[in-house]
Order: sequence, then C-alpha cells, then structure tokens
Amino acid sequence: MTPITFSLATCEFVLASDLDSYDKQTANHLIAMDETAKPLRIPPEMAIYAEKHEIFDLVQTLVMNLMVDKPEDPIQYLVGLLKRGSVEVPRVMLLGPPASGKRTIARKLCEHTQVIHITASNILKEDTDLTKKALQYKTKQQEIPGDLWIKLIQQRLSKIDCVRRGWVLEGIPQTREEALSLQEAGVAPNHVVLLEAPDAVLIERSQGKRIDPVTGDVYHITFIWPEDKEVVQRLERQKAVSEEQLIAQLMQHHRKVHALRKTYLNCLKSIDADQPHVDVFDQVLTYILSQHRSVAPHTPRVLLFGPPGSGKSLQAKLISQKYNIVNLCCGELLEAVSADATNMGELIKPYLESGQQVPDSMVLQILTERLSRLDCTTRGWVLHGFPRDLEQAEKLQESNFIPSRVFFLEMTDDVAIERVTLRSIDPVTGERYHSLYKPAPSPEVQTRLQFNPKDSEAQLLRRLKEYWANAYSLQDLYPEAVHINADQDPHTVFESLESRLVGRLPKSLPDRGQNYS
Repeated sequence: MTPITFSLATCEFVLASDLDSYDKQTANHLIAMDETAKPLRIPPEMAIYAEKHEIFDLVQTLVMNLMVDKPEDPIQYLVGLLKRGSVEVPRVMLLGPPASGKRTIARKLCEHTQVIHITASNILKEDTDLTKKALQYKTKQQEIPGDLWIKLIQQRLSKIDCVRRGWVLEGIPQTREEALSLQEAGVAPNHVVLLEAPDAVLIERSQGKRIDPVTGDVYHITFIWPEDKEVVQRLERQKAVSEEQLIAQLMQHHRKVHALRKTYLNCLKSIDADQPHVDVFDQVLTYILSQHRSVAPHTPRVLLFGPPGSGKSLQAKLISQKYNIVNLCCGELLEAVSADATNMGELIKPYLESGQQVPDSMVLQILTERLSRLDCTTRGWVLHGFPRDLEQAEKLQESNFIPSRVFFLEMTDDVAIERVTLRSIDPVTGERYHSLYKPAPSPEVQTRLQFNPKDSEAQLLRRLKEYWANAYSLQDLYPEAVHINADQDPHTVFESLESRLVGRLPKSLPDRGQNYS
C-alpha cells in the first residue's frame, strides 16, 4: 500500500482551534496557501501538541482504515473508530516451526500487554454458524476451505475484545496464499515475529515437551520446568509425534517460510529461539512495543549536552548535514546577533566584548526568536551551548521549546584536557589541528598556529567544574536522555546518536488494571 503523507501546514491549520496562542495572521496565510506569504513564525505549541497527541499518526491510521474497509458511510465509520478509545492497538502475528516456543511466548506476551491470544483451536471453539460449518469438514477429516477459514479468522478478530485490546495470532497464517487472503480481508498486522532455531534443537525440544492440562501451559523436561510440584505431577506428554513426522513438518515449514517473509517484509523480525525463553520473550516484547518509522511529518528537536571537548559542535554539524535540520550553537548565535545593527545586538555586544555572561533573559529572547522561525519549525533543530543549568532549561521549557531527543556526550576530565589543551587553529586557512591526533603538516604551519586562551588548562578546569556542577540536575530534568560514550571515533559517536535519533520511541506498556469490557 502506498504510504499516505500529509502537509505540515494543513495539519497545523486543523490544530489551530485547539491552541489559544495561535496567531490569526498565520491562520490566514495557511488558509490562503499562498507561497508568497509564508508565515515567518509558527508557534512552537503546534508541533508539540501534534506529537504529544499523535495527531498526524491518528489521521494516517484513520485514512488507512478507510482505504481497507471502504465503508458506505465514511464519516460515521470514522466516528465509530474514534469512539473505541484506541484506534491503534497491537496486532501481532507470531510464526515459527513446530517446537519453536510459539505457545509459551504468545501466552507471556498476552499476559504482559493484555491483548487477545488467538489460535486455530480456539477459533474453532466459537459458537457460530461459520464454526459449525467448519467443524463438519474437521469431522470428515477434510481440510477447511481457504475462504471459509479466512472468514472465521475475520469473524473472531472483529469481536469487541480484539478490536479494543488487539490480538496475537499464533501460527497464523501458514502460507503466503493465506497471508494475502487475510490482507484482502483487511487483517493486517503491526508486527510479525518469526521464531527460528536449528532443526536438531527443535527435534530435541519436541521429544521433551509436556503440557499442563489445567492451564494449557507448555513445559519441557530440559528447557522449561515448573517449580510448583503440583503442576509437575499433572503434566502430560503431548500426543506423540515421531521424529520422521516432525522432520516432514519442518521441511514443509521451510518451503513456506520464505514466501511468508516476502509478504511481511516491512514489519517482520526474525528472532533466534535457540536461547533461554526469557531472553526470547524480552526480544519479542521489545519489538512489539517498538513503533515503525512513521511517514507522518516529524521535526526533530535535539539537545546536545557534554563537557568541553566532547564533540558537541562536530556531532551537531554531522546531524544537521545529514538530516537537513538547523544547527544552532548558542555562542555563535549570540555573536551573529551582536554583529547586526539591531537593538538587541547593541545590548549584548558589551557583554561579549568584556567576556561576561549575557543575561539569561536576553539569551532566551534571542534563542526563542530564532527557534520560532520557519526553518526551525518545519525542518527541526539541534541545539548546543544552551541550556547550561537547570534554571535555563526550565525557562526553555516554559517557552514551549521542548526537545524530542536529549543526548549527553560523556567523557572523563583527563580525556577532555588532552583533547582541548592540545588543539590549535591556523589563522591563514582556518584549519584546526591537534598536537596528537592531527599535527601540523609542516614547520611553516606549525609556527603560525594559534591557541585559544579559553583552551588553557586553568580555564578548562574551571569550565569542567561548572559543567559537572549542573550536569546531574539537567539529567534529572531529562530522565529519558540517552548517554553516549564520547571517547570514541567521532563517526562511531555519530552512529550511536543517529540510531537513537531516527527510530521512534517505544510504546509504553498499557495499564494492566484497565477495564476493557
């Protein structure tokens, strides 16, 4: 299915009625859609509100549901979807060969996420006309026709518990044809998990499998054994399957699995089942809670923290270049404003020339004006050099410039001293050098190198002391911040940043006390 995208301006206009601070002149520009009259400033509340309430993803989900179900009355259909209270719920297919642990993982998954566990056997326990028709084929030991089987699955998944809480289909579908038929019927998963293990391991597991007839839980004499003695006493050996039969089943699975992979290529994850079941479950749960990369508009808002010499400027530059977001160094911004013949420039110039700190109120006024411009609002930004302490960070948040990602680049003071005190610049070419990592290419260049007084060891130790005095309170303010080891090659650091910048944040677990009735 072709991804559906939305105009940022259009969606922001839709949100305008929910924002008290929305500027009417901006609204008129958006209504007119006049390319010659683009707004110079878009309130930061718009993007924050839209992302907080997942407006773009909600619209996309509603439209995709419309395209799949094609209702006769689309407006009432959408109203019904919204009344459910949860438009997007877990829809998981858990696949794998015999003895790969599908039942154990599916049960634990449903216990943790409160979704409905669907198997082929419990579908056939439903008391409906379709089920009775299907059981007639089973009684005659005939295969249930494909179209009837798809209707049975669709019927079960359309019940209110599955609609509101989501579902895990265990071992369904088994073939590409079945998968395509489910797609045509509107049964599309968010996540598909494929458990894999060597055939020798699966054969060994199959022979030692035991079933609790009371709960239906699956155990194994070697891999998973219950601690409760009462449970041990009632365990039953599963209906015997010969090694030859199991090998035939595994061969059949191998023939079909490649086509299933291709069918669910965009949402499938293979997980090694030949490890402790606790580890397998942790990997499955992590994937289920992850969110696929969205095609909804997203403007990154990135804060970089770190001691002097940790590479904030370089990493911000790399992020800006690759993702076309605005690189904002607070110090450079203040210098640029000071160079302009503006009232604010004249006000801050004496502070910069004397080496004094510019008052927070002035810095914040300059910074918020810059962050409100169209390029920052539509493309996103990466900010470093501000905030430096808790009070500045709180003021930034009060101005509604709330970061979507926060990174702390970490390194020891010894490494910072080595990096900073030995660096210099060529005043002729502007090239930067370092006595250890990037020495001057010739004696001529070496003689004209200049060292920044701020990079002296005494000055650096003062700056490091100031950074660490505020670092822990900033970390408390941003508990979801990612900590990166900055004592590595710069491109390795960038890869670590990038991996956490591009991916969406994982979903939180639902409230297990929630009433889904």
